[in-house]
Amino acid sequence: MLLRDLLENSAQRLPHQTALIFRDQPITFAQLSEQTRRLAAGYAALGVEAGDRVALLLPNSPVFIMGYYAAAYLGAVSVPANPMLKPPELAYIWGDAGVKLVLTAEPLLPNVLEARKQLPELRHIVCLAAGATASAPTSPSLSPQAIPGLTLLSDLLTHEPLSSAALPSIQEEDCAVILYTSGTTGHPKGAMLSHRNLTRNIEQVLGRLQFTHEDRLLTVLPLFHAFAGTVCMNLPMMVGASSVLLDSFSPGKVLESVARHWVTVLPAVPAMFYALLQLPPDPSLDLSSLRFLVSGGAPLPVAMLEALEKRFGVPVIEGDGPTECSPVTSANPLEGPRKPGSVGPPLPGVEIAIVDDEDRPLPTGEVGEIVVRGDNVMMGYLNQPEATREAMRNGWYHTGDLGRLDEDGYLYIVDRKKDMVITAGLNVYPREVEEVLITHPAVADVAVIGLPDALRGEEVVAVVVCKEGVSQEGLDRELIRYCRARLADYKVPRKVFFRDSLPRSSTGKVLKRLLKKEMEMQVGEQT
Repeated sequence: MLLRDLLENSAQRLPHQTALIFRDQPITFAQLSEQTRRLAAGYAALGVEAGDRVALLLPNSPVFIMGYYAAAYLGAVSVPANPMLKPPELAYIWGDAGVKLVLTAEPLLPNVLEARKQLPELRHIVCLAAGATASAPTSPSLSPQAIPGLTLLSDLLTHEPLSSAALPSIQEEDCAVILYTSGTTGHPKGAMLSHRNLTRNIEQVLGRLQFTHEDRLLTVLPLFHAFAGTVCMNLPMMVGASSVLLDSFSPGKVLESVARHWVTVLPAVPAMFYALLQLPPDPSLDLSSLRFLVSGGAPLPVAMLEALEKRFGVPVIEGDGPTECSPVTSANPLEGPRKPGSVGPPLPGVEIAIVDDEDRPLPTGEVGEIVVRGDNVMMGYLNQPEATREAMRNGWYHTGDLGRLDEDGYLYIVDRKKDMVITAGLNVYPREVEEVLITHPAVADVAVIGLPDALRGEEVVAVVVCKEGVSQEGLDRELIRYCRARLADYKVPRKVFFRDSLPRSSTGKVLKRLLKKEMEMQVGEQT
C-alpha cells in the first residue's frame, strides 16, 4: 500500500464522510481528495517529480494534510518541520534533505526567506495567506513579483485535479517521508521512512487498538511529529475516521472541542494531560463520547495515568516508539490486561528484544537496551551511512532506550541510555526517581539528572517545579527525606533545585541535555 492510497480509498468508500473539522468547518473525504489532487497538479506544474523533497512548515491545518498527501500522489518526499525552528535550523534540515519546494503560511514566510539565502536548490515557496483558507482569496501584501519563486497557494488550487492516469508509478519501498530527529549530539538526523514503513505501522496499530470510520480523533498534537503523523493523520485516513484539528494547545479548548464535536479518541503527550488535569471539572461539558485516551511521546507517570482514568472514566492507553520506527512499536491493549507503568507488548508484526552492551540478548526482567525490528523500521538516516550502520546493527534498530520485558512480554521503559546516571559505579535510572518525586503533594513537575562529582563521578540531582502556592522553604530537605523512605540510598537525590518550569520539546519531552548544561552553569556560578 502507498500513502496516497489511504486518502483515495476512503474518498471512494466514504465520499461524504467528514474527514476533517477545522475551526468548526467540516471537510469531506471527497472534498479533501479533490483539493489534494489540485495541489498535486500544482506541484507538478512547478516541476515537482517523484523523489523530489517537499518541505512542510505549517501549524496543524487542512493545508498541512493536503501538502503531505499531494507529495505522496507524485511520489515526492515530504519533509515536515517544526514551525518554531529558526532560519539556521531550517537551512540545515532543508539543505541536508535537498528540498526543492516549501509549503508554508504567511506568518512563517520571513523565516523561510531567511533560510533560503543558504539554499540554492530551494526553487519554490508556496504560501497560504494569513487568515485565508485553502481556497479563499489571498492577501494583497503577498507579491509573487516582489519575491522570486513565490507562488500563492490559491493559484495552485486552480489547477484541474491530477487524474489517476497521471499518477507516477512508485513502489512501497520508495521513501515517502523524511523526519528529522533531535539526536543526542550535533545536527538532527533525517530518518527516511518508506511507504511500506508508514502503512505497515498503521496496520500494526490497528492490530492492537480498535479504530473504525465511526471514530473521531482530536488532533492537537503537532502533525510534523511522528506520533501525530501516524496516529492522528495516517490512521484515521486509512479507516475513514474523522479528525478535529486544533492549531494550538489550550486545555480549555481541548475539552470544549471534545464535547462540541463528540470526539471519541484523544491522543496527547503527558504534559498536555497534566494541563487538562489542572482544570476544574465543568459539568456543562459532556465528555461521554470519549472511548479512550492515548499517551505517547514521553513517559507517563503512573500517578498521572490513574488520575486521568479517575477524572475521565475511560482507559488510558500508553504506547511507545521512536521516530525511526514510524513510530509506534508497542502499546497496551484496549481490551485485555493493561499494566500501568508499562508501554505494553510489541505490536503485531513488531519484534522487541533487550540486549547488553555487546548486543547479547538478556533474560526476562533484566534491564538493557531496547532493540526493534519489523516492517515499520526506517530505511536509514539520510546522508549518514555510518550512523545508519551503528543504529541498525545485526538487523535490529537500536533505540538508545533502556528497558525490560516482563514474563508476559510487556515492555517497561526505564530511561534513555544516555540519561542514565552512574554514581559511584552504580546505575541510577532517572525515571524511577522521578516517579517517586511526582507523587509528593508539593511537586508539579520534576526532572532528575546527573551532575559531575569529583568523588562519585556523578551525583543524582532533582530539578523540581512546585505546585502553585507551595513554599520552597525547607522543601529540598523534605523531598530528600521523602525519597530516602522509598528508594535505595544511592538513588536518592543529593541536591534539589527549584525552577519555574522545565525546558521541553514541542512534544513534551524534557530537554535533559539542555537542563543539565544550564544546571552545571548554575552550580558553577554558585561555587
